[in-house]
Amino acid sequence: MDMELSTLRHSASHVMAHAVKNLFPDAKIAIGPSIEDGFYYDFDVKTPFTPEDIERISGEMAKIIKGKTEFIRKEVSRDEALKLFADEPYKTELINELPEGETISVYEENGFLDLCRGPHIANTGEVKAYRLLSAAGAYWRGDEKNQMLQRIYGTAFETQEELDAHMLRLEEAEKRDHRKLGRELDLFSIQEEAGPGLVFWHPKGALVRKLIEDYWRSEHYANGYELVMTPHIARQELWKVSGHLDFYSENMYQPMEVEGQPYLVKPMNCPFHMLIYKSKVRSYRELPIRWAELGTVYRYERSGVLHGLMRVRGFTQDDAHIICTREQLDSETKRVMEFVLMILKRFGFSEYEVYVSTRPEHSVGEDDVWEQATDSLKAALDSIGLGYKIDEGGGAFYGPKIDVKIKDAIGRVWQCSTIQVDFNEPERFDITYVGQDNQQHRPIMIHRALFGSLERFMGVLIEHYAGAFPLWLAPVQAMVIPIADRHVEYAQTVVDKLKAEGFRAEVDDRNEKTGYKIREAQMQKIPYMLVVGDREAEAGAVSVRSRVEGDKGAVALDELIGQLKTELA
Repeated sequence: MDMELSTLRHSASHVMAHAVKNLFPDAKIAIGPSIEDGFYYDFDVKTPFTPEDIERISGEMAKIIKGKTEFIRKEVSRDEALKLFADEPYKTELINELPEGETISVYEENGFLDLCRGPHIANTGEVKAYRLLSAAGAYWRGDEKNQMLQRIYGTAFETQEELDAHMLRLEEAEKRDHRKLGRELDLFSIQEEAGPGLVFWHPKGALVRKLIEDYWRSEHYANGYELVMTPHIARQELWKVSGHLDFYSENMYQPMEVEGQPYLVKPMNCPFHMLIYKSKVRSYRELPIRWAELGTVYRYERSGVLHGLMRVRGFTQDDAHIICTREQLDSETKRVMEFVLMILKRFGFSEYEVYVSTRPEHSVGEDDVWEQATDSLKAALDSIGLGYKIDEGGGAFYGPKIDVKIKDAIGRVWQCSTIQVDFNEPERFDITYVGQDNQQHRPIMIHRALFGSLERFMGVLIEHYAGAFPLWLAPVQAMVIPIADRHVEYAQTVVDKLKAEGFRAEVDDRNEKTGYKIREAQMQKIPYMLVVGDREAEAGAVSVRSRVEGDKGAVALDELIGQLKTELA
């Protein structure tokens, strides 16, 4: 998002807060930033905002905008700021936390004052194309121990045409919402009795997941990886060695006691792979080692950020760790990047945004190793002709990384694949290999995930395809629909033959009209509906209706099987 648009949206957020204070004088204001697709503001109010309230607030904004009042910036002392916001507890908290000597600025327009760094647009009249979207609960500072506030979301653009286009995208996104489609297609659920952020895979969803996993495993074996499996818990001491207790403890669950010793459920798989490596002496002849695991991990995510399959507390990472020499780093990085693109293409993704994240301020390792690792990542992308942007200081504390963000069918960007170079864990776990000189040497480790997590990737796939999976991923590939009861036996013969050829097929033998059954199958996003009656039974054929192309007429069953195999290929 460019600076001008960010400034416009932040200013719209300010106008919205002014409107809320005009209509709800007792409301306490918190924060109101611009975000990726719009803005929000948090308010402490006695009762949640209703849709009617949102409409009134939007109307009040229109009056403020019509006034074209100037945004005036003032710098104040800490004491002045505390006096100005004496009745605003959230602003007071923010003021008290500002470092000593930091400039404190406020913005005023037509009597409404807000604590804000800015910048803002010149006057309220420049907010032309805006829309308030929804209201939702949000804990102050994202911590469920804090007060629940009411967050109003909105968006703003420089032109009405841009706003209208955005609203159309939002409508399309709503139709594709994986939570809605997950219910309608009976793929998964999240059961409150078990706890938020924990996914239950229903038979159809579990089948799609198995298809993804089977493909993932076969491609890893074909590309020189070995698969490993590791435990779900380990002694707390292991997480001290790995550094997770120092750098990641806020995302880890509390320890459990096992025979007097504290154990933790794993938030990462990498320390376990380190232990497998250390189980015996390694030679340079064994490197590179490529180990992959579909490892389920558990992370403490705040309830306010949980979102369907996209943000959960228990998920399966498609992890791999490549342990190599410094000399092998270039070739292994390129190999991984090519593998990432090949896998993503299989699932229908061919547009990406790629970032190389460089050394952050707080990091470990020697400068020359960081430089070599960063150059390896850039060289890998250059060698395959993939453009990228630099994310200065965005690397992990242990090494630089590549992030691949995929674009879905309606142009949204999703973070999935990541490739990270790590010098830290080999050091922490003191792993070595015996070189050609018979001396001990320290290898480098590459962390790599293609999907990120299976749960999140499934959510992205559902939204990308709007639930209409391609033939190879569809849980039911063909629904055979007998016209009358006397055709059920032939319909079952068709299903048996399709299953014998490896296809997933079912019979809809309910006592319903044919048109109703076809509509039901269409709603369930089944790729092919095969209608059978007297003529089809006599000819050994089926009347084919495609989810995409509609009615395709009668086809001999053997011919259809050939066509389906060609489509799969």
